[in-house]
Amino acid sequence: MTLVASTVLPMDTTDRRTTLVVIFGGQSAEHDVSCVTAAHVLRAANAKTYRTVPVGIARDGSWHLPDMSELPNGGIDPASVPTHLLAAGTVTTSTVLSLLAETGPIVVMPLLHGPLGEDGTIQGLLEMLDLPYVGSAVLASAVAMDKGVSKSLFAKAGIPQARHVTLREDTVTPDSLNDVVLSLGFPMFVKPANMGSSVGVSKAHDLHELQQAVDLAATYDQWIVCEEAISGREIEVAVIGNRAPRASVAGEITPGNDFYDYEDKYVTDAATLNIPARLTPEQSDTVRSLAIAAYDALHCEGMARVDFFFEENGRGFLCNEINTIPGFTPISMYPKLWAATGLSYPDLIDELIVHSLERHARRKRNTAH
Repeated sequence: MTLVASTVLPMDTTDRRTTLVVIFGGQSAEHDVSCVTAAHVLRAANAKTYRTVPVGIARDGSWHLPDMSELPNGGIDPASVPTHLLAAGTVTTSTVLSLLAETGPIVVMPLLHGPLGEDGTIQGLLEMLDLPYVGSAVLASAVAMDKGVSKSLFAKAGIPQARHVTLREDTVTPDSLNDVVLSLGFPMFVKPANMGSSVGVSKAHDLHELQQAVDLAATYDQWIVCEEAISGREIEVAVIGNRAPRASVAGEITPGNDFYDYEDKYVTDAATLNIPARLTPEQSDTVRSLAIAAYDALHCEGMARVDFFFEENGRGFLCNEINTIPGFTPISMYPKLWAATGLSYPDLIDELIVHSLERHARRKRNTAH
């Protein structure tokens, strides 16, 4: 794996700021979302504390140092990368990260949404390179990304959730779809198990739409999750921390479309976000406690956003899913929830980095011989 340099850049060897490597892009359908997220983080990081080095992953999987046009209002710190790393034009990814680590403290912030980024793959690479990184480790990242597996773990932990059925693409038949209908009824939602940002999600109202929805989901993943449609409010809670996680105030989303889809999240800004959510103190305490319970059930660390449906006159709060690398765009819920809780955007980045360093030091102790 090589990293292609777009420019040869000098480096101030007397600069002792922490190097914050922001990895963005990726090969998933959420590539563009990741680019916007990374640009926002790079602008918000405290320049007095961090020397930011953005590293891009193209849609074909190649790694590179981005030029000024690739990130919205972003770019690269002219003092970020040692000249000798780039003189040959390309270097291995492990080499550039390792040599950056030799210049002083380093933390990696992977902002890769979806498969090959949020699912434990990049986390495994960073573990092998022995680098501290923001967010959950390999196991939690993988199981949180897979909605079918995470739902099984939620059930084992006693966390309430919607009725659902998990299918594998090669087992889908007319009979199996009829069984899904008998179990869930219409309407229902159909999702690829390993995808986020509502990519590949459809709402089916009959067998014809169900088959179309399954076909669409199968273009993204071999595992497909079908869920009953919940008539309830959409509540989200941000969680931060390692061994003693804490929850933000709850927020509520009123979708601009039929459901909170990709356009609502990243394009139109048509959804209404109410922060804090219109809940009683008791309801707020309940959903925040459930968010931490779900976070712990998957062994999450660092950060996550936990999404719920709220059946006000029915089953109460039903956990929908956990996002271990939630969006950080200007209209994303995760930073908005923490801002409403009293943690500003730059301070949020600082705290996430503190948690990554704490976990890295603990894992070093755990693996010491």
